[in-house]
Amino acid sequence: MLQLLAVLLVYAGGIAALAGLVSLVKPLRFLGRHRRRSGAIALGAGVACAIVGFGLPAPLVRVAAAHTRLDAVMPVYHFHEVHEVRVKAPPPRILEAVRGVTAGEIRLFRTLTWIRSPRLGARARESILDAPDDKPILDVALRSGFVELGSDDREVVFGSFLRLSPSATGAPRHARTAMNFLVEEETGGWSRLSTETRVLGSDDGARRSFALYWRTIYPGSALIRRTWLQAVKRRAEAP
Repeated sequence: MLQLLAVLLVYAGGIAALAGLVSLVKPLRFLGRHRRRSGAIALGAGVACAIVGFGLPAPLVRVAAAHTRLDAVMPVYHFHEVHEVRVKAPPPRILEAVRGVTAGEIRLFRTLTWIRSPRLGARARESILDAPDDKPILDVALRSGFVELGSDDREVVFGSFLRLSPSATGAPRHARTAMNFLVEEETGGWSRLSTETRVLGSDDGARRSFALYWRTIYPGSALIRRTWLQAVKRRAEAP
């Protein structure tokens, strides 16, 4: 809940600040008679709102008992997101689709990853943010910095190690990430497929640094994961 509040504050503040800035250049009619003054107020309030959103704490979460492989490999974390979809297919077929789905099957994947990491010209090197359309995206991830952390007949977990800007004293900072796809069988031939991402900062500085990034990219990140799940669903349910 706190995480979503932080994202809402960041984006609400950004929109208000943008509207205020535009009104200072070209006063907006809806701001009323004192448009420039209202614009300045909106700009200041928006910036303050965004600062509060970025500054909200990301408390450490501890898993009480491990129920999944993800719980086992990352029982503590600062940031996370969870998405799920119901699929009319058995778990083995769904996990096969998870491992086989390509970037080309994930709607808006190319657009959203470009917005997250703009690039011009030819691909410098293969990565999950610039994955070929015809190759399984998990294979691309595992060849470009991610490591498989475990798998079984209902779950696959992979993760990475992100180096962040060092502290003022030069001490290194990093963030560990882990992401899973988990299939839980239901009745009537249905299964529930979920994906969860967790991130743990190495210290308070790393946590604050990562919060700036996470709360900026969260809406796009969430949309990528949802379209990813839908791509797996289509592949698993295909005749």
